[in-house]
Amino acid sequence: MNGKILVIGSTNTDMTAFCGKMPAPGETVLGNDFVMGPGGKGANQAVAAKRLGGDVKFICKVGDDIFGENTIRHFREEGLDPAGVMISSRPSGVALITVDESAENCIVVASGANNDYTEEDIRSCKDAIDECDILLMQLEIPVPAVLEAAKLAHEAGKTVVLNPAPAIDLPDEIFRHISLFIPNQHELAKYSGMPVNGEETAAEAAKAMMSKGVGRLIVTMGSKGSLVCQEDGTAFVPAHKVKAVDTTGAGDCYCGALCVALSEGKDLMDAAAFATKAAALAVQRAGAQVAMPYREEVSDK
Repeated sequence: MNGKILVIGSTNTDMTAFCGKMPAPGETVLGNDFVMGPGGKGANQAVAAKRLGGDVKFICKVGDDIFGENTIRHFREEGLDPAGVMISSRPSGVALITVDESAENCIVVASGANNDYTEEDIRSCKDAIDECDILLMQLEIPVPAVLEAAKLAHEAGKTVVLNPAPAIDLPDEIFRHISLFIPNQHELAKYSGMPVNGEETAAEAAKAMMSKGVGRLIVTMGSKGSLVCQEDGTAFVPAHKVKAVDTTGAGDCYCGALCVALSEGKDLMDAAAFATKAAALAVQRAGAQVAMPYREEVSDK
């Protein structure tokens, strides 16, 4: 029987414009296609985990507006129980995304209801935390809420996974409650206070994070792959060579897939390999949640 995954985090409506090149400040460029669809790092990770066969519950906040209504309808279609959706007096979150011809992206997030999380909201979800085996979070909701959830889950003996994106200031206290930290190179440099420009420096920075209390780390390095860092050493998992169309949800797909593999009893290296396969499929499609692969696709690769 698989373990239960609880995702607490953000949900947005993504509005994506594709163009030849990113506009410079003050510049207007003519784009190509426009796509609107569900996004937000928390929802992306929850949908990825659900599509890949995870036993997933998702807790989020939306506004009492058309975007919120569409979000709840979408979760039902994806098989996610909307009972975890809280309604805020603030508008639903949106993300404005520009993707250039090299598949790089630039994103502005108007957080709205995602910024309405309180510590009391988290305490009201304690039953869900107690019932889960793995708690997965990101940083598109207020830090006090993330810290409270990490504390409650850690005290209950759960595996607490934090993807520290976007990179914002965190109290050192939170690291003592993190079982698995999944930063990219830039995020790892911020939180470790050390330069990170490759495997060797990433391994040193990972040791610094472990000295702060983090259990294990996976450092994602984009098209190169990921570095798995544990007490007994480090190992590199190379990325699959594919032609990327849109990298917007790649990291979220990776995190969701990783938690599914861990919930099935895989060790961290095998889980990282599974997550790498899933992310390679996601970047070959446009969009965030719509690009998340299904389990049969990953299993066949």
